[in-house]
Amino acid sequence: MKKKIGLLVTGGLLVSSTAHAQAPTVEGLSVSLDMVWIMVAALLVFFMHAGFAMVESGFTRSKNALNILMKNFLTISIASVLYLAIGYALMFGSSIGGFTGLDGFFLTGHEDQIGFFVFQAMFAATCATIISGAVAERMKLSSYILLTVAMTALIYPIVGHWVWGGGWLSELGFTDFAGSTVVHLTGALGAIVAVKFLGARLGKYTNGKVNVISGHNIPLGALGVFILWFGWFGFNGGSTLAADPSLIPHVITTTLLSASAGVLASAFYTQLRYQRIDASLTLNGALAGLVGITAGTGDVSPIGAIIIGLVAGVLLVEAVTFIDRKAKIDDPVGAIAVHGVCGIWGTLAVGLFSTSTGLFYGGGVSQLGIQAIGILAVTAWTVGSVGLFLFIVTRFTSIRVTKEEEISGLDFAEHGSSAYELRESVFSDNSSAPEFGTGLVHRLNNLGGTTQKRKAKEV
Repeated sequence: MKKKIGLLVTGGLLVSSTAHAQAPTVEGLSVSLDMVWIMVAALLVFFMHAGFAMVESGFTRSKNALNILMKNFLTISIASVLYLAIGYALMFGSSIGGFTGLDGFFLTGHEDQIGFFVFQAMFAATCATIISGAVAERMKLSSYILLTVAMTALIYPIVGHWVWGGGWLSELGFTDFAGSTVVHLTGALGAIVAVKFLGARLGKYTNGKVNVISGHNIPLGALGVFILWFGWFGFNGGSTLAADPSLIPHVITTTLLSASAGVLASAFYTQLRYQRIDASLTLNGALAGLVGITAGTGDVSPIGAIIIGLVAGVLLVEAVTFIDRKAKIDDPVGAIAVHGVCGIWGTLAVGLFSTSTGLFYGGGVSQLGIQAIGILAVTAWTVGSVGLFLFIVTRFTSIRVTKEEEISGLDFAEHGSSAYELRESVFSDNSSAPEFGTGLVHRLNNLGGTTQKRKAKEV
């Protein structure tokens, strides 16, 4: 990654030096194409946040849709500003012992890397927004904002420096082409710690029973998955950091094949396991395949990509079941399984399927071992730092909304409005005390009925 940044910097200087020349050089045109491709890829990754917003709102209840939309808008905005101010310097500044960067705050001294900054800022926001879906329907917006600040300004950039900024993991030989660990596992680990601090939604686990709390709009969720899939071509393809005519088609091909295999595996496995194709798990199967291929997308064969996607699709189904029913960790959208479990699988898959260092291609087990070390290190750092941060925050205030606010919905509690017209389900909490909140709906409904009856009598 450091070498690629150097090429981009050199390219930027070449473009500026030839900007006023009468005839562009071949080298200058090549550099310009590289930068245009990175900017296009950055915009595709930006558009992925629309996909996250649709998936998260569609897979949760309607009374929280507006709150989720606001969280996604705030995440991309906070991440962009903080990554400029602090995150980029910690991630790509001059290394201090391979742990963190030292310089480049507000891009000072790194102004020629502004295009690369934009691309990386989108990744920082992606890592943070993974948490949004897992903590949906019960976390205070203010607390979520604080956690987003910590993730984008400190926690994610440190991991990024280890792997992409010339840190100790990159020196060890750890490989993560586009972020199965750096982005996805880091975000999922932050999510699982936050969920453990929050606890489950009201009514999710009652008297030893696991209750299903259905999303309100699966078509919206499906649209979100398609948007994410589309944007992922920029997420992985842009990580080439060059308009490489051979590498980019390969990366996009492996990305497509792994996602497709993830869909097929989830669909057929749920048919085998539950005697029906489960829609929400199949949709998440696409994301599982995408996360799984992200670490090795540039160095696995198309057949390897299909196998990675197939395994990811099955892992996704089992992971969601285990997390929801055995571990009893309430993750409304399956973010921990998709980004965490499949992120680990994708990172380890490099040690198996890499055509240059993988075990199945004669590379031995050394790469697999290095990948495992990276996973353990990132897990220790992220869980420890997020846990410490939330422990400190919870000493001063609760990070969870009140029971009444959760039942009425975070749209009303946090924003005083709603995404949809009032419905009885808005006040339903699927808990052991369903009478709470529903009485207001009945009174509102009766008011309408009483008014109509009065008008009828007057006529």
